[in-house]
Amino acid sequence: MELIRGLHNLRARHRGCVATMGAFDGVHHGHQKVLSQLLQKSKELGLPSVVIVFEPLPREYFAPVKSPARLMSFRERYLALSDCGIHSLLRIRFDEMLSRMPAQDFIQRVFVEGLDIRYIVVGDDLRFGRDREGDFSLLKTAGDRYGFDVVDTRTQKEDGERISSTRVREALESDDLELAERLLGRPYTICGKVIVGQQLGRTLDVPTANLRLKRYRAALSGVYAVEVSGFDERTIPGVANIGTRPTVDDSVKAILEVHLLDFNENLYGKMISVSFKKKIRDEKKFSSLDELKTNIAADVDYGKRYFGLL
Repeated sequence: MELIRGLHNLRARHRGCVATMGAFDGVHHGHQKVLSQLLQKSKELGLPSVVIVFEPLPREYFAPVKSPARLMSFRERYLALSDCGIHSLLRIRFDEMLSRMPAQDFIQRVFVEGLDIRYIVVGDDLRFGRDREGDFSLLKTAGDRYGFDVVDTRTQKEDGERISSTRVREALESDDLELAERLLGRPYTICGKVIVGQQLGRTLDVPTANLRLKRYRAALSGVYAVEVSGFDERTIPGVANIGTRPTVDDSVKAILEVHLLDFNENLYGKMISVSFKKKIRDEKKFSSLDELKTNIAADVDYGKRYFGLL
């Protein structure tokens, strides 16, 4: 999948396409329905498919600390969209200038002049442009004027309720990993490169692979039984802590630390995927490192029992 880094990188070859636009945070079943509809039209018309996203997400731009926890980093979103078979991803920087752009000007600049869109499919909750003035009705009017078709997709439901990124986020926050998996169509997973941490895990006899979370806040917190994959053909069970490590440094920024069970290989610099399978306990501030070590040992035993290793 081609990544188009900003409107200034649009070229003549990008004109004439079918497209969709949105946050696509999580690429859940609802998003997958939109993408499937887009790809079907792409094949029918013989035109490339383009997904348009913003970085940072508008809500992060306006309220970075108070914005909802992001389900996916940009890289994770890129990979998920690529796996769906999308031809190109147009990443538009969301800044003050874009936030002030009227919806009509955005349509003219992006849909007409930039991409020469022939067909666009959107979710029923799409809003864009200055003060969120752009919606399906405005797009439909513009399509009639400029000659492109505008179609919305029916709301997808699970257990009678609408599938949305907000609902996935709520499921994770309430530790309902099974519901989150049904909404996503896969276990909730965080991907990233293993970095060098403070080496504290080794002093506690539980070496960890540390991942930097490229998002303002994590969508879940605590200690989990996880499965780790991506660095080769294996899937390795493990125990992970995601949070601010209150016993050690009480940082504001969350990190992900994974202890792989019965595994001693060096993973520094490798890209791994961590799938969350079972909540073990909430993150807790302990009175001493000895107490922390005792609880970590109990967490590891729980993980081994969960994966049938004891």
